[in-house]
Amino acid sequence: MNTLFVLLDGMEDDPHPLLGGKKPYEVAKMPFLYKKARHKAYTNGRGYTQLFLNEFFTGHPPNLPRAVLEAIGLGMDISGNRTAYRLSPAEIKDGMIRWSYHAHLFCDELMLKMRSNFHILDDHNPEIEFFMNGRAVLTMECDDIPDLPAPPVDAPFKEVPGILGRYVMKVAEDMKGITDYPWGCGRFTTQYPPFGCIGRMTAVSDSPTALGVAASLGHDIHLVKRVEDRFPVAKRALTRGNVFLHIDEVDEYSHQKDPYKKIGILERTDRLMEEYFHDAERIVYFVDHGTSCVTGEHIIMNVPFWTNIETDMSDGELIPLDQVIPRLMR
Repeated sequence: MNTLFVLLDGMEDDPHPLLGGKKPYEVAKMPFLYKKARHKAYTNGRGYTQLFLNEFFTGHPPNLPRAVLEAIGLGMDISGNRTAYRLSPAEIKDGMIRWSYHAHLFCDELMLKMRSNFHILDDHNPEIEFFMNGRAVLTMECDDIPDLPAPPVDAPFKEVPGILGRYVMKVAEDMKGITDYPWGCGRFTTQYPPFGCIGRMTAVSDSPTALGVAASLGHDIHLVKRVEDRFPVAKRALTRGNVFLHIDEVDEYSHQKDPYKKIGILERTDRLMEEYFHDAERIVYFVDHGTSCVTGEHIIMNVPFWTNIETDMSDGELIPLDQVIPRLMR
């Protein structure tokens, strides 16, 4: 009997004044979730998705930097002396790095400038893959592994060293301050093995972060951009083994500080779950962290998970993150 794990990324939130002091998921109509997954417990959230998922599926924090995991998720070369860099749209202005979660307004031009200046990196055998509104992962033969500010919190500008810095700032010059700024940099090392009780699993997501964690653990992955298209892929995969289905849009709309979009994607997910998985015998809904529709920032907090699996867990119990899978999969 196979298990469907559904990550509602960043679903937890702050109370919102536009919603009468309620959180978006408290307002969202999700009858299937509440009817199907009656048992509700809690676990420890983490600051980023890759930190949560690695501990959730292995019992350990990750050894691999985010950029490396995403490169794995995108099928990029990270062998030998290659370093991986996560690139996120941002504006460099008034001595600050201001992360952009409305990059769909300029991402086509940004990607064009990134490609037209790519020759700057030619001596380092570079490879780049773009995804989701101008975000990218770059790998190249380079010794620079800088420690740089990470989104979503705006931060004082920190100069990017070496040839990568020259590339980033040339794009910023061409785009009047907008560029793809690197963070989460590093090289491939080792990965912890997954919990043996998970067995064979397939991950379905639009995010190379989630797919990279799954692929680094030896699982099958499917990159599917549209949320509606993920469900039939997940349904087919569930006949062969366990499935991890990722709804990344919940987090994305939170960063945009749009509670109504967040409510909308939660309600759409609930309708799709009922359409495709009304007869699923083992479902686990879980949340990795809060993402505030008030501030647009991540919130480190205890997070809920719901399930229809009969276990020894009490409703409302706080289960340490590294114990959730062993307890669920006994």
